[in-house]
Amino acid sequence: MPESNIDFGKLGARGIKGYEAAARRLDALAGFVATPIAQRRGLLARLHHLTRSDCARQAAREAGLDVTDRTLRAWLDGRRSPSRRNLQVVETAYRTVRRRNVARYPAARLHREGRGTRVEFHPLNQSQVTRPHQRVVSFRTLNVRRWDRIVEAWANDVSSALDDAWINDATMDLGSGWGQYEYVTDIGFAA
Repeated sequence: MPESNIDFGKLGARGIKGYEAAARRLDALAGFVATPIAQRRGLLARLHHLTRSDCARQAAREAGLDVTDRTLRAWLDGRRSPSRRNLQVVETAYRTVRRRNVARYPAARLHREGRGTRVEFHPLNQSQVTRPHQRVVSFRTLNVRRWDRIVEAWANDVSSALDDAWINDATMDLGSGWGQYEYVTDIGFAA
């Protein structure tokens, strides 16, 4: 069953990889700045987060924000505006640094001292698939107890590691039909 969905969507099914849905849910738990970066307020909030300490500046540089301190001050003062490319670099650096900074909180919240967290697997959308080709896939819930590798891969933004951790630490516990939940419409956490 695993890796059997190489031609996913060929017959009209719609969904996203399970680990991508889990990453979206973890992003929601992280609490990113809601104001778009294209607005001055959103840019300032991200820049303040990336420049508030020497440690934050170093993390931003490691995440790819390689502009000079003079340029950062000009952006903060409003004397200059970053280009589209630099806006994307600031957004990527902000998300990377924010994930690293808050990673321990979602991990502790989801781990719940060994009790784990209930995860809801919403099956893929087969409304466009012809009746003979539809699978019988239903809504499932599962209590996931191992979150460390999943949150670590999410915090480091490594898709392959997140996919591997999500399959091995969460999806495999669904039993022999776990491959049916490789693609889903959504993942929900009771956290």
